Amino acid sequence: MNISVSEAKALLAELVRRAEQGEEVVLTRHGQPVAQIGPIRRARLTPAERARVIRDVMKSAAGKASPGPDAAHSQDFLYDENGLPN
Repeated sequence: MNISVSEAKALLAELVRRAEQGEEVVLTRHGQPVAQIGPIRRARLTPAERARVIRDVMKSAAGKASPGPDAAHSQDFLYDENGLPN
């Protein structure tokens, strides 16, 4: 689809919707193509590839995690021994 830049200003939301659906939109100025709006091409992983990536990340992170304070005591530094704000 070809459309002038001046027309595209009023139709931007519609042009983005079309691009999301896979349509290529060419913007023209004085009848000459100057820009293109189109869908972003993302690499699709197969389920096996996705499982491999997750497995690799989990293996990589296994030894790096350190336990932090539990939720029940995470804000103790805000209060004194009597339970009053510091």
